[in-house]
Amino acid sequence: GFCSAVCVEVPSETEAVQGTHMKLLCISCMKREEVTASTMVEWFYRPDGGKDEPIYKYEKKIHEFPSRFSGRLQWNGSKDMQDVSITVLNVTLNDSGIYTCNITREFEFEIHRPLFTSSREIHLTVVEEAGEDFTSVISEIMMYILLVFLTLWLLIEMVYCYRKVSKAEEAAQENATDYLAIPSENKENCAVPVEE
Repeated sequence: GFCSAVCVEVPSETEAVQGTHMKLLCISCMKREEVTASTMVEWFYRPDGGKDEPIYKYEKKIHEFPSRFSGRLQWNGSKDMQDVSITVLNVTLNDSGIYTCNITREFEFEIHRPLFTSSREIHLTVVEEAGEDFTSVISEIMMYILLVFLTLWLLIEMVYCYRKVSKAEEAAQENATDYLAIPSENKENCAVPVEE
């Protein structure tokens, strides 16, 4: 997507779960020198095999068209009108379809007032239950593999350390036995001479 110092265009989510709120993300970035502008936003909905129906309009004030979304649309845009998103409340299975966000800007330059238009389409699918995300499934599997590997490694380290300590103790025992088990003939030579 397009990126500037003040705005990053992010694609909208395309899957919603029935009964939840779904933000239809629509971001239209402006260049810094183009900040002063009047903006009009129009949202349309097209069911599968149908045609575009106007559902929402924002031009200084909100206008919601009579539709299947009546009372379920909420403005979610920013004050600078770079983010012109809306939220569909309490999403139903019938809300699947294509949502179009049309932005018209009239730039307020001294000499002329050029118009700029842009459009974004969001293909929304509504499901009954949230499915497992592939990435989360893979990360969960990797976590369990790592857990098993670390457990095995810990057991191997414990066995290795136990054997090492046992060998060290045996060696210490043998050395102690060697020092204590002095032959009797050597004991006579160990006597300390007494001076008269």
